[in-house]
Amino acid sequence: MRHGTSSSDFPYVINDVEPEEFAELQKTFNTAFTDGYVRVGPKGYFLKSGYRKEAAKIYNMSLRPDDVWVVTFPKSGTTWVQEMVWMVANDFDYETSKAVLLVNRFPFLERKIIYNDKAQKKFKEMTADKEENIKMYLSSEKSYLAADRPSPRFFKSHLPLSLLPPSLLATSRVVYVARDPRDVAVSYYYHYKLFAFYGYFGNFKQFWESFVKGDVDYCSYFEHLKEVWGQRHHANLLILFYEDLIKDLPGGIRRVARFLGKEPSEAQVRALSEHLKFDNFKKNKSVNFEPLKKMGFEDMNVGKTVSFIRKGKAGGWREHFDEQMAAQAQQWIDDNLRGTDLRFPGHD
Repeated sequence: MRHGTSSSDFPYVINDVEPEEFAELQKTFNTAFTDGYVRVGPKGYFLKSGYRKEAAKIYNMSLRPDDVWVVTFPKSGTTWVQEMVWMVANDFDYETSKAVLLVNRFPFLERKIIYNDKAQKKFKEMTADKEENIKMYLSSEKSYLAADRPSPRFFKSHLPLSLLPPSLLATSRVVYVARDPRDVAVSYYYHYKLFAFYGYFGNFKQFWESFVKGDVDYCSYFEHLKEVWGQRHHANLLILFYEDLIKDLPGGIRRVARFLGKEPSEAQVRALSEHLKFDNFKKNKSVNFEPLKKMGFEDMNVGKTVSFIRKGKAGGWREHFDEQMAAQAQQWIDDNLRGTDLRFPGHD
């Protein structure tokens, strides 16, 4: 699939981001780890150019009825809900949860798009003195499409529904997590600063402007969310709101359990709630990307090690938006929700 073309096994046109736009991105993004970006399909989803090689593989992958997916726009509580879903589906197997990294229990579908050949080369150059750590992480999830993995299989994806297998909802179960886009943007900003292959060195206001324009991986945010919202009554889809989980985690666990056909006891729900409590979750080496810390990931702006699991709360965006930004964000949200019955819990 070259610039502006589609193929017989993938229905959408993939367009290269123009050189001028890529040059503009380089003013605030470290683009040393990517060969460029593309926009995909009529909604223009913004993805790294490595998506070209993976698009048809993902779109046409074989599915199983007992596959379980967690699909989100990035920084919507994905890791938290992955652990919740895996634990419920696997009858609260804390021993395996502790022993096996979440990235291996619940592989990331687009891993090769982000950890592309160029990124891996740069990655290894940066961590030459930490060879064992880099080897451990990059060797995980080798079979990312997991055709050889035993059932039930678990998949994490940030892709919108339209870029995933068209029979996904008809075949497998999908848990989607939605979150107020203002909090998403704040969390995403820190995520970009944490990882070298994103390497964002602009300020938050600049990042927010890029987010709204759709110049951030997986944007457009609202198109992503609306695709799933249009399928909200499908029996194989469960939509969770991050804000509801913050407010009532045991209730969220029970909803997931019903969706997966499980009947946990109240003691099991309480124990999992404790396991997922933010302070405990942040210390959990199976889910907090501890290997990446050992590899030397540091905040590019302040030069200190930061955590993949950050604050775990709702409404933190207020600490980052000035009055003008808050008004603009409210207008942007109102414009995108107009004509829909989609509302964020506690939305003001």
